[in-house]
Amino acid sequence: MSGAATDPMEGFNATIHAPVRLRICALLDTAGEAEFALVQRQLELSASVLSKHVAVLMEAGFVEQRKAVRNTRQRVWLRLTAHGREAYQAHLAALRAIVGPAAP
Repeated sequence: MSGAATDPMEGFNATIHAPVRLRICALLDTAGEAEFALVQRQLELSASVLSKHVAVLMEAGFVEQRKAVRNTRQRVWLRLTAHGREAYQAHLAALRAIVGPAAP
């Protein structure tokens, strides 16, 4: 069916939908790239909780990390992949389709 290809609900993504992962994607979509510690502070998460959620997003191919040394310490930077950005935007479209248009 040709209409199914444009169904925004097809973009609903259970991996992204988990609240912490949705917040990570939202932050990275806005920031472009962010240091792990900054994401941790902004989302008020423990390092272990953030690591677990980032691992799920990385396994799905939605997030990638870059390691770099800054001030003699190794830092980890996170960013959405192109695939991750597309999946996040499609998920937002699906959520908008679920809730419908905003009331005036």
